[in-house]
Amino acid sequence: MVTLGELVMILDLARQGLSVSAIARRTGLDRKTIRKYIAKGLEPPAYTPRPPRQTLVGPFEPYLRERLQTFPELSARRLLRDIRALGYQGGYTVLKDFLRTVRPKPEVQFERRFETPAGKQAQVDFAFFKTVFTDQPDVERIVWLFSIVLGHSRMMWARFVARQDLPTVLRCHIAAFEAFGGVPEQILYDRMKTAVLGEVEDPDQPAKGIAYNAKLLDLAAHYGFLPKACKPYRAKTKGKVERPFRYVREDFFLARTFRNLDDLNAQFVQWLDQVANVRLHATTQRVVIEHFADERAHLKALPAGPFNTVLALERRITRDGMVSVAGNLYSVPDSTRRRTVEVQITASAVNILEDGTLIASHPAQEGRGQRRIAPGHRTQPPPSNSRTTREEAKPEHEPRGATVTPRSLAIYDAIGRRLASQQGAP
Repeated sequence: MVTLGELVMILDLARQGLSVSAIARRTGLDRKTIRKYIAKGLEPPAYTPRPPRQTLVGPFEPYLRERLQTFPELSARRLLRDIRALGYQGGYTVLKDFLRTVRPKPEVQFERRFETPAGKQAQVDFAFFKTVFTDQPDVERIVWLFSIVLGHSRMMWARFVARQDLPTVLRCHIAAFEAFGGVPEQILYDRMKTAVLGEVEDPDQPAKGIAYNAKLLDLAAHYGFLPKACKPYRAKTKGKVERPFRYVREDFFLARTFRNLDDLNAQFVQWLDQVANVRLHATTQRVVIEHFADERAHLKALPAGPFNTVLALERRITRDGMVSVAGNLYSVPDSTRRRTVEVQITASAVNILEDGTLIASHPAQEGRGQRRIAPGHRTQPPPSNSRTTREEAKPEHEPRGATVTPRSLAIYDAIGRRLASQQGAP
């Protein structure tokens, strides 16, 4: 193959009228070669593609493709942690460049961003998740993620729960305030039924005709925050709490296994502490936990006393000596006389009263289908048709007189003769 310079010289000499032999002598090339290139003329050079270079991501491409095929929404940060555990030595940018080639590029959306001052506002919402716990692998479960995000620092407190009922909402608020060490001025809610009942015409209702749950208003009055409801069909006003739901799903929830609800929350708390709240936030360009340290000073102080608002119910005692509350069973003492009792539910406890007297107090149970028997409530064996097991019904301490001291038979013979002699006396 001749060089480009030689080809140009051959064609130029041919245009000058030199013969093939003369051009061969001038260039030192074979006459057949000269005739071939004169016939072909000047053509663009042909280049063969270079073989692909081996990258640091290369050994992990099969694994990454398989993960994205199964869980296409997994974040690049999550995949980076996974392959680094497998020996990956490359950087985040190289991985992102590869991931762009194997999954569709998301549509760019431009939204107006609303920023709030420190301590001003938090946003609350629930997100829906489906999972299967390894303790019961044949049952698909629905769990809800309650999340509250401070609008300024993006500090997030969240917990997976089994229900969206009012006691759960109240408990989560209280736990979040205690974790933050303070309370924001406002809390923004979607139209969730446990918080917002609807719109009313009464101008005396707060927030321009929005009717809130009375117990939520009690909670707000106790902690000193103002509840605010999103306008209908304006969910983007809660983007600071809804965008993290997607982040939780893609970076934490997918491709994990959980033993039960407690294990799910234990793993989630670890992820919050080690990943979510220590990351550099893309919008604020600050580390979340460091940003929160600045915002914390602007939160309202926690109240001195606990939140004591009570939800009162009337419940009938079962044959097992149990009271059903929110899908769970709580014990009453065997000495309970009434079949119907009053149940007072607080944010953290279930209290049972008979004729106005407290006879049992239980910590509120998460989830459904749980049975709690307090120590000392069972002094008698359960009925034959009872669902309560003998182990559950066993009292904490043996009652006095439950044991018999062995005695000699001669003692009983002497007692019998004495009684007989007394009966025969005049």
